[in-house]
Amino acid sequence: MSEKVKLDIEYEFKASPAILYEFLTNPSHLAQWFADHCDVNGNIYSFFWNGYEEKAVAEDLRENEYVKLRWEDEEDKIMEFKLGKADISNATILTVIDSVDEDEAEDQQLLWDSQINTLRTKVGG
Repeated sequence: MSEKVKLDIEYEFKASPAILYEFLTNPSHLAQWFADHCDVNGNIYSFFWNGYEEKAVAEDLRENEYVKLRWEDEEDKIMEFKLGKADISNATILTVIDSVDEDEAEDQQLLWDSQINTLRTKVGG
């Protein structure tokens, strides 16, 4: 089995942290860019892709600032989103932190780039 590595990727947005936070936590918004469908029951997020379901526990949610999900199928697999402001441009910076298998890191980076491009079209830049 491959060793886990952390991807740490920054993306710049025109949208406010409040709008992005909604798209990172609201099931109907997540279904627009991250999964085919999403349900939330308490702190459990159920994501569906092509009929396949994966569940994640929301371990830390700080409104307009931070989201941390831990996948139920793998104890050491986490996904984090950090929201901040760029000093000079005042743009919103979304940092995606994802623990992935080392041999899948490049593909995961490309997948995140694609998903974030979809997110960018949904939030208006």
